[in-house]
Amino acid sequence: MNYLKFLSLTLLSLALSFCANKETPPNAEQLLEKAEMQLNHLLEEAEKANDIPRTLTALREIHWINKGFDWTEGFFPGSCWYLYEHTGDEKWKKAAEKFQAPYESHKYNIDNHDLGFIFNCSYGNGYRITQNPSFKEVMVTAADSLITRFNPQVGCIQSWNADKGWQAKRGWKFPVIVDNMMNLELLFEVSQLTKDPKYAKIAIAHANTTLQHHFRPDHSSYHVVDYDPETGEVRSKETAQGYAHESSWARGQAWGLYGFTLCYRYTQKPEYLKIAEDIASFYLQHENLPADLIPYWDFNAPNIPEEPRDVSAAAIVVSALIELDGFSSTSYRPVIDKILSSLSSETYTATIGENQGFILDHSVGSIPHGAEIDVPLNYADYYYIEALTRYKNQF
Repeated sequence: MNYLKFLSLTLLSLALSFCANKETPPNAEQLLEKAEMQLNHLLEEAEKANDIPRTLTALREIHWINKGFDWTEGFFPGSCWYLYEHTGDEKWKKAAEKFQAPYESHKYNIDNHDLGFIFNCSYGNGYRITQNPSFKEVMVTAADSLITRFNPQVGCIQSWNADKGWQAKRGWKFPVIVDNMMNLELLFEVSQLTKDPKYAKIAIAHANTTLQHHFRPDHSSYHVVDYDPETGEVRSKETAQGYAHESSWARGQAWGLYGFTLCYRYTQKPEYLKIAEDIASFYLQHENLPADLIPYWDFNAPNIPEEPRDVSAAAIVVSALIELDGFSSTSYRPVIDKILSSLSSETYTATIGENQGFILDHSVGSIPHGAEIDVPLNYADYYYIEALTRYKNQF
């Protein structure tokens, strides 16, 4: 073991030990019960609107999906599936089925990379829990649509379309964002369901290319890597939602950690476990990570400590760390306890009946785009509920 690796592990060990001496383990059962009570209020509003809640506006009114294609449309039904799994209450099963049904036709969409987010979080959880064969069909069709965006020359699934919207102004040809690691779970899962290896092969190719080009020597991640679709060569490494091209956007680090952890789950490839551990080390040891372990929206944002926090990044990270803890020789339990305790505190968890029914507050969508700053987000709630579910089952 080289000196830098030894030093990195020593510092991580000290950080974990510090947290271990400071934190009382959270009660996942009680926190899930509280989450259910809060989401009851959001469900009532969703039923009245007959729509999926995404966030709150600047006036603290619910911003709805409005039944159009939206990358977050799977998270509210997914949260309902987790609560059904926890409670056995048919109300949550009916809600999950009701709110995922309107976008089932999006399984045919080949114009977007977010099909994994959308269909694995909703129909994927639904199939896992109920074994409803119609849910399996939706997952397979969505996976078939997703893999049309794979370019074997690049070795990746294209994220954004470079010729449309604000992306067209960036001069990209084949942009791939670190977020796309999250869409691979659908492909791995469908390979297992169908016994067809083609989906997993594409997922592995994408993960390998991302591993090669998306990470800096300190294991932080670029947000966007643009490739030449003809040659597969890297054209640029940039950001779209972070502070700067060479900064470390907090949710980008979370997507990478979660994505490579799930890749290890399906493949047992040691390189995926190693990069997940390395990302965790970068994140947990960063000098700008606050004491409560809820990150600023970008680790290199210029006005720390006055910058907004991103609760969504913390929720994604803690869910990933719980799974990683089961694979790694390093115990992440102390920081898991600390993050969950912070998230469930009154600083970040809304009082029941407030926050329009969203569980968590103080997340960030995209500061460069002036979108969803210091608000609740449906995916922050989803990964928080997932983390509590994993914690309850694992510890």
